[in-house]
Amino acid sequence: MSGPAVLVVGAGPAGLTAARELARRGVGPVLVVEREAEAGGVPRHCDHTGFGLQDLRRSLTGPAYARLLVRRAEEAGATVAVSTTVAEVCDGAATLVGPGGIEVVRPRAVLLATGARERPRPARLVPGDRPAGVFTTGQLQQWVRRGLPVGRRAVVVGAEHVSYSAVLTLRHAGVRTVAMVTDLPRHQSLAGFAALTRWGLRVPLRTSARVVGLHGHGRLETVEVRDLTTGAVERLAADTVVFSADWVPDHDLARRAGVGLDPSTLGPRTDARGRTSVPGVLAAGNLVHPGETAGMAALAGRDVARRLVATWATAAGDPVAPASGLAVTVSGPLASVTPALVDPADPPERLLLRTDAFGTGRTVVATQDGVELGRHRLRHATPGRALRVPGAVVAGADPGGGPLGLTLA
Repeated sequence: MSGPAVLVVGAGPAGLTAARELARRGVGPVLVVEREAEAGGVPRHCDHTGFGLQDLRRSLTGPAYARLLVRRAEEAGATVAVSTTVAEVCDGAATLVGPGGIEVVRPRAVLLATGARERPRPARLVPGDRPAGVFTTGQLQQWVRRGLPVGRRAVVVGAEHVSYSAVLTLRHAGVRTVAMVTDLPRHQSLAGFAALTRWGLRVPLRTSARVVGLHGHGRLETVEVRDLTTGAVERLAADTVVFSADWVPDHDLARRAGVGLDPSTLGPRTDARGRTSVPGVLAAGNLVHPGETAGMAALAGRDVARRLVATWATAAGDPVAPASGLAVTVSGPLASVTPALVDPADPPERLLLRTDAFGTGRTVVATQDGVELGRHRLRHATPGRALRVPGAVVAGADPGGGPLGLTLA
């Protein structure tokens, strides 16, 4: 295996799209490494349609979308190596462990696209017994695709897009969903999805409620749900529970490489070019902003790749510099913003924000040193869903001024 110009870690939508963009623009060789035995990321486990709408302008099933991204990357000239783990990234070198043994490569740049995962039950501190039948959405999808039995009656924890995907996966497996449970006052998905699930599939949504106990000997038997308004506890008969959403970046490799993390997202703190605090190391996709759709992750990977090519075109041979720019801060109910560093002369195409609570105000206001720079009206202000704001709202900032502030009016 020859030393790559760019090493892409993770063969999901962000990594594969970035690799294709780099290869087709003449950067080479480009090597994509994936620790699992098959490339394509999370979509390959999702049999429902809807993948590709944002990045490819077509609707595909998850497996078809994953296969297409792999094929497009390879046809562009990138090499995809599966069952290969990046053990370490340090001082410009990356240690790969794969079927052929251990290999050390020295790419000009490393692009981390390791994605995100849902928090399992232990991380959510749900007490009770330790029976079988407890899944995350990702685990559920893998079991169903393998034809393994997952139960007959299920409770889904969460009411985001992926939660409704879990309901469809359960239905495909012949499992009845007896309730969806969220601690928020209403669902976080699209109105059509919620209506179809509640009235078409007859799945009740329990809002302002929380799962507070799992009980069963050998197999799950009951799920305890507490009403957060009244305090009443109800025991639902179920042999399966699916913990959905509540995403956390898969940042282990980034952290070991010394990359600075954003305390609000727990992903790498990046600028608009995807650069991190470590020279030569970039990051993109759900690793940076967990919980995005596959299409949005793919577009983020493409954008980082294009900016990397542009950087090298003007500074050939130079290593990728560390992240730089004005710090971007948010105030409640906004919870996070990506990128966290912005160069006013080269603003990002979009800023991605998250909010902790449903808001009546939907106008994002950007300020610097008490002066308003711009504002943007949002289509929604929903927890668990990205709030997309054009980067132009901060384009007029003073490069020598203070941090940029974003608030929801």
